[in-house]
This record gives sequence, structure tokens and C-alpha cells, in this order.
Amino acid sequence: MAQSRYGRVLLKLSGEAFADTSIKYGIDAEIVHQVAAEIVEARENLNVEIAVVVGGGNIFRGLSGSRGGMDRGTADYMGMLGTVINALALQDALEKLDQPCRVQTAIAMAQVAEPYIRRRAIRHLEKGRIVIFAAGTGNPYFTTDTTAALRAAEIGAEAVLKGTHGSVDGVYDRDPRKFPDAKKLDRVAFNDALNDVNIQVMDSTAITFCMENKLPIIVFNVITPGTIRRVLLGEDGVGSIVS
Repeated sequence: MAQSRYGRVLLKLSGEAFADTSIKYGIDAEIVHQVAAEIVEARENLNVEIAVVVGGGNIFRGLSGSRGGMDRGTADYMGMLGTVINALALQDALEKLDQPCRVQTAIAMAQVAEPYIRRRAIRHLEKGRIVIFAAGTGNPYFTTDTTAALRAAEIGAEAVLKGTHGSVDGVYDRDPRKFPDAKKLDRVAFNDALNDVNIQVMDSTAITFCMENKLPIIVFNVITPGTIRRVLLGEDGVGSIVS
């Protein structure tokens, strides 16, 4: 059996990765199923423990709401609820594939999910369950990127896997969607990711947290079939590593 180079990872998925590509909004059940199948394949065949943080940008983005005049705290809480919707969609897709799964939320909502409890989350992972962390950190002003970095450190993950969508398959020296001659960077130092405004990985809080906790960030296109497996196997040329 092939073996993952990591024993436990935190997979960060953007909410937009779940969106209906025709309208770039809402949830496309087929895409969610595809991502779930990739996660299950990796979990079963590579002997790796996987936790997931899902964004909510396909439902509501708090920062956009605040720019429109909404109170920032209120807007961010609405965004957190959007992540719960995506987490439940992913849980449903995973369970349809017979993969045991738990959703834990940073905002109490006992009717739909467990509260986030670190030791319980770790126990779920040890028992072979996939754990999805929803509702961010439970606090406004923090992104789901920062949530991913925080939860990864809390559960003892060995890497943060950031799954992108669309045509972006790694870290580039500038935005490849605007500049066709943008160069993909196979490896990026944390300091470069922090200081070079053209390099977009995660927000500075998340990058700093990963740097301080020695958590590598691997950026790749999650929509491409087989990529999660290839990243976990450590294949060269797949995505970009920030370390």
C-alpha cells in the first residue's frame, strides 16, 4: 500500500470550490461529491488522518458585506454560518460514500453539529473519521485561512493543504488570471509569502501562524482528479510548497 508522507493533515477548501461554476454561487452537488470522493480515496488508501476546514464565500462573504455598509461583526457571523452550510453538504457527500464523518462548529448549534472540542476531534481522527471544522474560530475578523492554521496546530497536523479551484494550481509570482506569463513557484519561503505582495497564498495572520508552528502549506488545485493523493504522496511538481 502506498503511504502518505504525512500522518495527519488539515485540508482547507474555499467555499468557491463548491460553487455552481455557471453562476459562481451556491452549491454544486456534483463538485462536492467529486471532492468528497478524492478525500475518501486518500483516507482509505494512504492511511492518513484528514481534517477539513471549508470556507463560505459561495454563500456569503463577511468582508464583502461590511464593504456594503453592514456591521463587520454581523457580516462575519453570517459568513461563519455559510461555512456550516458547506460543511453539512460535504458531510452528506462523505457519508454517502460510507466514510464516517463529524462536523464540529465553533458556534454552538447542537441540532446540526458537535461543538468544537479539541480532544474529541483528535479522537475522531484516530478512529478513522474525517472531521470538518465549521463556523471559523467563532470570532469575527478572522478568516477561514486563519482558522485552518489554528485548527491544524491544535490537532497536531503535519501540514496544511490548501485546495484552490479554477485554473490556479499553485503559487505564482503574480496573479496568473491577469498575467499569462506568470511563473509558477514550486517552493516559496514563508518570509517571501509574507513580504511579496504579488505572491498570494493565505492572509498574513495564517502564514505567520504556520511559520511560527513549522506547518508547511501546500497549495494545489483540488478540482483536478487525483491531486489530493499526489500531494500526500509528495510527488514533485504538484502544487507549491510554502515552508
